[in-house]
Amino acid sequence: MPKKRRRLIMRSSILGALTLVLGYVFYANFMSGTETDVHEGDVAPNFVLSTIDGESVELKDFRGKGVFLNFWGTYCPPCEEEMPYMDKLYQEFEDRGVEVLAVNVGESNLAVNRFASRHDLTFPIPMDENKNVLNRYGIGPLPSTFLIDENGVVQRVLLGAMTEEKMEGYMEEIEPANHR
Repeated sequence: MPKKRRRLIMRSSILGALTLVLGYVFYANFMSGTETDVHEGDVAPNFVLSTIDGESVELKDFRGKGVFLNFWGTYCPPCEEEMPYMDKLYQEFEDRGVEVLAVNVGESNLAVNRFASRHDLTFPIPMDENKNVLNRYGIGPLPSTFLIDENGVVQRVLLGAMTEEKMEGYMEEIEPANHR
């Protein structure tokens, strides 16, 4: 009897701990905060990050283009759901002056590379491993997206997942006038 009881207590403790961790992750990524520190009308804070391919990406280098700046994680189901739409639209809008930057927050290159390969993603994926850019933008929930015009000004801040149709409309909004 004592051995079975110890196992039951151990299993219950582990299950309880997992429940607490999952609850915290859910709260931290989906429920906390409904606002960011960067607002519509602000100049988007510049940053320099390395992509999963090892290339350096600096936001200010995209002046003259619209930027669809998305913050995401592989552990975020809504993020995973919108990635195929984002990639399809990236291929359509890249020649129309809109760049997609999908900033992964806090994960390893290995995890992100596997995710990108599984979904055949072709857009740049800058890595914010220490969450410095995430914190600078004051982001709570993932996914979070900033629509930045060709002058570097934030036109919209979008919290949560998007449909393909909405995403397409948003990319059209930031398409530079000389590409319309």
